[in-house]
Amino acid sequence: MGEGRGDGGGTEFDRVLGELRTRIADGRYPLDSQLPPQRELAEMFDVSRDTVQRVIRELNSEGWIRSRQGSGTRVVKRPTHAGTSSQEPPRVRAALGAFIARAFAQPVVQLDVFTLTSESLDAHIRLQAERIRLGEIRPERIELRLLLPAESVDLPYPRARVTGVGEELQGQGRPNRLQERLRGITRRHTTSLRVALLDLQAEGLVPSADAVIRYVPLVPTYKLYLRPGAEALFGPYEVVERPILLDDGTEVDALDVLGLGSTLTRHVNDEGDPDSPGSVFMESMQGWFDSCWNLLAETT
Repeated sequence: MGEGRGDGGGTEFDRVLGELRTRIADGRYPLDSQLPPQRELAEMFDVSRDTVQRVIRELNSEGWIRSRQGSGTRVVKRPTHAGTSSQEPPRVRAALGAFIARAFAQPVVQLDVFTLTSESLDAHIRLQAERIRLGEIRPERIELRLLLPAESVDLPYPRARVTGVGEELQGQGRPNRLQERLRGITRRHTTSLRVALLDLQAEGLVPSADAVIRYVPLVPTYKLYLRPGAEALFGPYEVVERPILLDDGTEVDALDVLGLGSTLTRHVNDEGDPDSPGSVFMESMQGWFDSCWNLLAETT
C-alpha cells in the first residue's frame, strides 16, 4: 500500500506503483528477475526519476524487491495470490488471480468480498477487464458486492511503533496521517475498480457491470472472497513491522498489515455433500456476508 508525491502529486506515484505490482503479480516480472533500470522505468511511464525512486522504496519496504547499488533491482518475492496462466487452483494455498479468472469465465460473474482496502482486488479486476477488451472472455453480467470497514472505525493498523509518534502524526484536531493514508488508498482503489467495470458497460462490452460497496463497522482481521455457491478464498492478515513513506517524504516505522502477502486457502462447495468441510465453510461464511449486507441495507 502506498501514497506519495511525484509528478502531479500522488497520482503518478500511485499509477506506477499499481502497474509494477500488477506486473509482478501476473508474472511479467517473475521471481528472481531484474526490474528495468530506473531511467528506463521513468521513460516507460513518462514520470520523473523521483517518482520511480519513491515507487522502488515502497516496493522494497513491502518486501517484494531488493535493490543493491551496482546490481539493480530484483524481484525476491511474489504475492501468494499471484495469478498464473492456468486456472487450476493449488491444493493448499490458493491464488487470487486464478480465483478471479474462474469467476470471470462464467456467463454471470458474481463476487462477494470483505477486505481492508480492495487494493489486491482492483489489480485483478483490471486484468480481467483487459481480457474482456481483447475478446478472450465475454461475460453477460458482472455483480460485485464489496464490504469495507467504515471510515469511522479506529483501525489498529497501521500504527507508529514509537510511543508518541502517533500523536505527532495526528496533530491538533486532525486524524492520524497513517490512518488517513490507508483510507486514501481504499478510496482510490474502490474508485478504480468501479470505473473499470462501468467502462466495460459504457463501451458495450458487458451488458451489465457494477460494484456495490457498503461500509461495515468492523476491523477486518482477514480477507474473504466468495463465489456464491461455488468456492471461497480466506486469508488472515499478517501484522508486520515496516517503514511507511508518507506523502511529505516522512518515513515512519510502523506496525501494518500487507494484503499482498496474505496466505489464501481455498474452500469448495461440495453440492453432493452438504456436510463436507468445504460446504460447511461456504455456508457459514456466505451466511455471515449476507447477514452483514442485508443489515447494512436496512440501516442506510
